[in-house]
Amino acid sequence: MLGVVKSSSSSSSALRFLSSIPRNKSTLQPFGSPRFSVRSMATDSASPFKKIQIQRDHTTFDAYVVGKEDAPGIVVLQEWWGVDFEIKNHAALISQLGSGFKALIPDLYRGKVGLDVAEAQHLMDGLDWQGAVQDIRASINWLKANGSKKAGVTGFCMGGALSIASSVLVPEVDAVVAFYGVPSSELADPAQAKAPIQAHFGEQDNFVGFSDVTAAKALEEKLKASGVPHEVHIYPGNGHAFMNRSQEGIKRRKGMGLADEDEAAVQLAWSRFQSWMTQYLSR
Repeated sequence: MLGVVKSSSSSSSALRFLSSIPRNKSTLQPFGSPRFSVRSMATDSASPFKKIQIQRDHTTFDAYVVGKEDAPGIVVLQEWWGVDFEIKNHAALISQLGSGFKALIPDLYRGKVGLDVAEAQHLMDGLDWQGAVQDIRASINWLKANGSKKAGVTGFCMGGALSIASSVLVPEVDAVVAFYGVPSSELADPAQAKAPIQAHFGEQDNFVGFSDVTAAKALEEKLKASGVPHEVHIYPGNGHAFMNRSQEGIKRRKGMGLADEDEAAVQLAWSRFQSWMTQYLSR
């Protein structure tokens, strides 16, 4: 999900997004005193993920890898919550699709996880979007240096916007699948995309200018201008974050006023995802 960000690269879209989120005053923390949870993803014997560290410029960040060593790589980008249970679920599923992919989650928040809307908003407020793009580039390069001949990017909400931006700004990206998020024009212009992009949106998504139907159709026009292979899919009856199907994810969506459930749409989207990534990463 997307909140208010100081960076000019996404401030206008973020403001529109945040104003659309239903507020539950009993659960929101005061903006000035967020209650963060700082966690590391489980890396014990019960977890399929391997924790690694990736270095770029003068910084090092954690990332979490799952999948066969020599499989095509996919960088999996978080929603505004951070590296939490839902993005882990997505990455684990991606690693098992088809003949398998090697999924890598970069920790864009450096260990912090938002537990409610106010916390996630505050974390987004501090995100360095250009720095996040550089994290993506370093993650792609790590995958290609460690067994993946090709590597793509996918992401959800905030991560969806960043994945489209990576097609414009990260020349090493071979394919993108974005879920319900479009970058602001200040961050990246999809008309300048260089890697194939497939994008998914819910017809009932009401986050204006970021992931609603109007934003989806505007993205499609931009992608036509880019000349790259592209698909834009809109799912009738579905709202924002419709891919989140864990029990915790469904409960969280309902708490935000997003009550739609459509397992058939989710399965169709994953099928399209698998076909797209296989086409562009396995040949």
